[in-house]
Amino acid sequence: MAPTPPVPLAERLRPRTLAEVVGQAHLLSPGMPLRLAFESGRPHSCILWGPPGVGKTTLARLMAQAFDAQFIAISAVLGGVKDIRDAVERAEAARHGLHPQPTLVFVDEVHRFNKAQQDAFLPHVESGLFTFVGATTENPSFEVNAALLSRATVYVLQPLAEADLQALIDRAQETGEVPALAPAARQRLVAYADGDARRLLNTLETLAVTARAQGRAEVDEAWLLATLGERLRRYDKGGDQFYDTISALHKSVRGSDPDAALYWFVRMLDGGVDPRYVARRLVRMATEDVGLADPRALRLALDAAETYERLGSPEGELALAQAVVYLAVAPKSNAVYTAYKAARTFVARDGTRAVPLHLRNAPTALMRQLDHGRGYRYAHDEPDAFAAGERYFPDGMAEPRFYEPVPRGLELRIGEKLAELRRRNAEARAAAAAGVPPVGGSH
Repeated sequence: MAPTPPVPLAERLRPRTLAEVVGQAHLLSPGMPLRLAFESGRPHSCILWGPPGVGKTTLARLMAQAFDAQFIAISAVLGGVKDIRDAVERAEAARHGLHPQPTLVFVDEVHRFNKAQQDAFLPHVESGLFTFVGATTENPSFEVNAALLSRATVYVLQPLAEADLQALIDRAQETGEVPALAPAARQRLVAYADGDARRLLNTLETLAVTARAQGRAEVDEAWLLATLGERLRRYDKGGDQFYDTISALHKSVRGSDPDAALYWFVRMLDGGVDPRYVARRLVRMATEDVGLADPRALRLALDAAETYERLGSPEGELALAQAVVYLAVAPKSNAVYTAYKAARTFVARDGTRAVPLHLRNAPTALMRQLDHGRGYRYAHDEPDAFAAGERYFPDGMAEPRFYEPVPRGLELRIGEKLAELRRRNAEARAAAAAGVPPVGGSH
């Protein structure tokens, strides 16, 4: 008879009670939503959304335990409609058995089920045959059917904080199976785990096996790096070096140096960063540093992000590299970014001014009697679709100028157009002051 394989450390340390759960205080502290759900004694269908290794499966098991429910787990990666049918049969048997028992059906990676498979749960969730708990690392707004989503409460789980991971290391060391860790090695391991308890414990177990084989009582940073090698990131994903590297990428793009930008982009990929994070930063660069000097930059950055989602690594990374180069060589403007910040600052400091009557909406007769919309000039009825001299700011307010286009790229032409429109406004207002009526009419 083959020996029973040892149970992994992560499984042995899986919390058996709610009190043993590490992290997720925003959901599990006294008075918090999920804690109240446990204490209510009434199970309800829900979706646990969060990154890997933060306790989604553990919480589902604890729910079943708290409500004395049969626990049925389905993997959407490996399962299908047959597994759903089997779960239904088992739930019915438990409901009508000699000792009736509720059922909790846990679907891991629920976003991998297609629409038809997700729909198969609906009638049984509605009838109360079982409580549905889905776990997903993807945004359920996009990946879970609206019908199923409307019948489930979404709980957002966060990556474990450094203190949580340190507590897990302490708990692992209490088993006597994990060697002592020098402070620098401990910190490096926590950074590598990146909020993922499973990754932390699995790595600890690997270190323990190797340390025992070599007769090592303590793990220092040098030995840790030599043992794990490429498994460790070249920078701490939550530390200063990570942010320094993304800063270098951003500043190389802003500085129009495509070679340096590519260098830092590849450094980040080589260090193990999630390419989706880089994609999000590229979208920000397109709006913050290129802006209207080249509006195509934003679309190209979004297309690169979508291409990566479709292709994954490594093929999708080429689309991100293309966006990096394009943004670096594109004309630069932070005029919109600067204007937006200036407008926010102005509004925060200014009072709440009334909307002028001529700009107000007038959908009813009463509003029209109150002069809402009266005197508004419909720009499309005027020459060049421009109501020269019309005012759009609140009455009595000096007109601030937030947006100042730069003389580069498309904004060069935008600046010329704005200068012409402002000239026409000045002429029309001077004419109005002299009693000359405007060309065109109200709408």
